[in-house]
Amino acid sequence: MIKFYNRRNKEYQIERVAGNWAIKWIYGSRLFGAGLLHFLIKRRIASRLYGIYCSMSVSRKKIDKFIRDFNVDMDRFQVPEGGFKSFNEFFYRKLKKDMMNIEKEDRVLISPCDGKVLAYQNIDIDMLLQVKDITYSLRELIGDDEVADKYNKGTCLVFRLCPSDYHRFHFIDDGICEKTNKIKGCYYSVNPVALDKIEKLFCENKREWSIFHSKNFGDILYVEVGATFVGSIVQTYKPNEEVKRGDEKGYFKFGASTVILFFKENIAIIDGDILEQTQKGYETYVYMGEKIGIKREE
Repeated sequence: MIKFYNRRNKEYQIERVAGNWAIKWIYGSRLFGAGLLHFLIKRRIASRLYGIYCSMSVSRKKIDKFIRDFNVDMDRFQVPEGGFKSFNEFFYRKLKKDMMNIEKEDRVLISPCDGKVLAYQNIDIDMLLQVKDITYSLRELIGDDEVADKYNKGTCLVFRLCPSDYHRFHFIDDGICEKTNKIKGCYYSVNPVALDKIEKLFCENKREWSIFHSKNFGDILYVEVGATFVGSIVQTYKPNEEVKRGDEKGYFKFGASTVILFFKENIAIIDGDILEQTQKGYETYVYMGEKIGIKREE
């Protein structure tokens, strides 16, 4: 059972997890589940094959049931004439323009995506928290010591996107983003059950990172992490060209995924309710463009 905080009604809710029983069995079983995980599920071939299926027209039959099972509010999304051609096309659906409620004030820090967020301030880049008692380092995560060192004592935001979420991610400010650096890896689930079982999971999985030179929040480190059955991380922005707050950076194909943002020291102040829930061990659900903090004044 995954409980998260809904800041809109100030209540805790239980997440509906796609394939929950399978995840618990695979990551909880010491024998059969562990063997299946090692020899098939964490490997690229499984995600690639399932990604191919989700891109075929036959997969569209999954869409209506998925919408019903997870109460997806389709009023928020663009639906192509004739409907979605495949489950993947549905999965990386776009928001309607009038549903992009983006905070415009320069000093306001917004969420880059829909998802459940954990927030950490004054971080030790060698002891980043995955879950209680399991840590990882930023150096291992991106494979670049020089870049990693710049974010010590800064702020880390971890956004977990479950399969029912909107799966596009955006720029949180005006600015220019450098090219994307790609790191090959495994395809473990990013479900909290898996995070509690696989040490340094984010450093094991396929991931991509880039430096975003923002107008108001300095150099932000964007990290996108793939997961089980994520066919691809697709970057749609053009490197070294100006972008505006709310512009799309990219999207994930099928599967749960993670976006991690790092800010340098004394740049951002995260909203108190998000920090409080993180300290209690709960994620907070946020929407793309929603206020999650402010710029620290000099």
